[in-house]
Amino acid sequence: MQPEIWKRFKEEITIWRVGALPGMALMGLVIMARLSGAMQPLEWLAFDHFLRLRPAEPIDERIIVVEINEDDPRIRQNYAINSAISDRDLSQLLLKLNKYQPRVIGLDIYRNLPVNPGYDELVKVLSETKNLVAIEKVLPDSVPPPPTLSQEQIGFADQLPDSDGKLRRSLLSTPSPSSSEYKFSLSLRLAEIYLAKAGITLENGIRDRHALRFGKTELPRFSPNAGGYIRTDAGGVQVLLNFRSGKNRFQTVSLYDIQNNKFNLELIRDRIVIIGITSPSRKDFITTSAIESTKPAPGRVYGVEIQAHAVSQIISAVLDKRPLLNTWPDIWEYLWIIAWGILGIASARLTKSPLGNFFIIVCASCSLITISYLSLIWGWWVPFVPAFLVLILNGIELTALYQNDHALRLGIKARQAIIERTFETIHNGPLQNLAKVLKLVRDRNNPSQELLTEIEDELEKLNQELRGIYEFLQREPPHQDNSLYLGRSLVLNLQDPLHEILYQVYTYTLEREFPCFRTIRIKILNFEPIDERHLTTEKKQSLCRFLEEALCNVGRHATGVTRLEVNCSSSEGWYTLSIVDDGLGFASSTEGRGTQQFRNFAKQFKGKFRRFPLSPKGTLCELSWPMRKFWF
Repeated sequence: MQPEIWKRFKEEITIWRVGALPGMALMGLVIMARLSGAMQPLEWLAFDHFLRLRPAEPIDERIIVVEINEDDPRIRQNYAINSAISDRDLSQLLLKLNKYQPRVIGLDIYRNLPVNPGYDELVKVLSETKNLVAIEKVLPDSVPPPPTLSQEQIGFADQLPDSDGKLRRSLLSTPSPSSSEYKFSLSLRLAEIYLAKAGITLENGIRDRHALRFGKTELPRFSPNAGGYIRTDAGGVQVLLNFRSGKNRFQTVSLYDIQNNKFNLELIRDRIVIIGITSPSRKDFITTSAIESTKPAPGRVYGVEIQAHAVSQIISAVLDKRPLLNTWPDIWEYLWIIAWGILGIASARLTKSPLGNFFIIVCASCSLITISYLSLIWGWWVPFVPAFLVLILNGIELTALYQNDHALRLGIKARQAIIERTFETIHNGPLQNLAKVLKLVRDRNNPSQELLTEIEDELEKLNQELRGIYEFLQREPPHQDNSLYLGRSLVLNLQDPLHEILYQVYTYTLEREFPCFRTIRIKILNFEPIDERHLTTEKKQSLCRFLEEALCNVGRHATGVTRLEVNCSSSEGWYTLSIVDDGLGFASSTEGRGTQQFRNFAKQFKGKFRRFPLSPKGTLCELSWPMRKFWF
């Protein structure tokens, strides 16, 4: 790697480190907050809102919900007496429904105790209805199922609300407290019976032996750290509940409508029928923000509809390939968060202004929201809140840090530039006079009186040069480089064409009283106009200083010079400024300040500097730089 590239690489690493270390620390704090569970409510909230914003899905016509409410006066009277539908009414409902051959009936009503009249009738109907699944309760307190039903006709109705009281998971299977067998949920039993007619049976998973599978569709088992959850009880077999979106999710019919034949009962044929209570007085509600709530109960949905969602999720995944909700392994989730945090650091580093950074952060945030939303539609819950936080905090907070660091670096660079320009002005003016004084003092051949007079003249020139520099700096602040001070109060306007400025430098410098200038007899001068669109005033100033210093070297060291040729022209894609003399020159084993200055000029122009003796005598001093191509 070239030294210049390596230097630039190290500088860039240093600049990145300014924001990278605080940015990484901030990402670490966000990850720690997530691991502690502090972000769990926010991630649940984002999850619910994304589910709620999904486009509406068509009604799942394979499921019909039979609502037992207070529309029927007779039912209303029963409610007023015992808050339950009588066994006789329930048995008549089951007989009428079964007459139209539903594939399976789910009874989402606890029936462990008689509700007279009609208990004996209900027991008989239950024993004769083989496609019926009734509910029990197993967690934490148990409620037994109705009598006379086999184990395959029983499913638990327990739900697992989160700590904020909202439902996001569906419990499909749990160990039996009294035996080594597993108990299945009502939704799983209904799906199992419905899919069995299509030749699809319930089996253990292939990728995960503890998961459940229908045919080739494996239900992704919930884990303690799935999605936004942290160290959650994942006992039994649980899945994330992918609610059906839209206002009208399922077909519903009331008990009153069925009893009075106000419903096309042929629509029941080969369907899943779920019977449940939808009366506010019973308060069979489940709280959720993922779907639109039931009108009499804001923010809540009746329990029977939750069962319909749980069944629909399974059969739609198996038969329609509707996505089930999956989550990434922990390592991928945290890599995702870190990636967005790095994007925030990069946006703060690469943008040149706070407004530009704000625009990029807004675009990146919108992209993150869109990706997270679309991923959920496609069945993947990706971490949104922590990724959003690291992106926003790193992007906005580190912008101020980078801008401050940039301002400090610019200040240091400007200060260094002021020092360099001031020294160049002194070096090419007063220091040249001082060098001449020192040479006179060391030359003991001159008479003392003549020496003192000459030294006095040179010191006076030195005094005037220093005062002129002071007045120029007072009049022209160092950070404004639109002018160039040469000496004797001569100030050049760097906005003028370059060939005119170089000619003024050439004229002024040759008028200075250097000993070797007196022997020059032939002067060849050529300053061609060049394309200055790529030349800043700083670069024009550097070219002037190069010419001045090179001519001063001829005046001081080119003993016996008779010919001086100065040329500024273009050739073969390069610009060249050269000074050629035929003097004896001056050889030195050390590199002086002037030579270092020339090399810095070459780096500034991304060009080349050469100085070497000519044969039989003379010296070439040359600065060349490439032309910049413009395509418009």
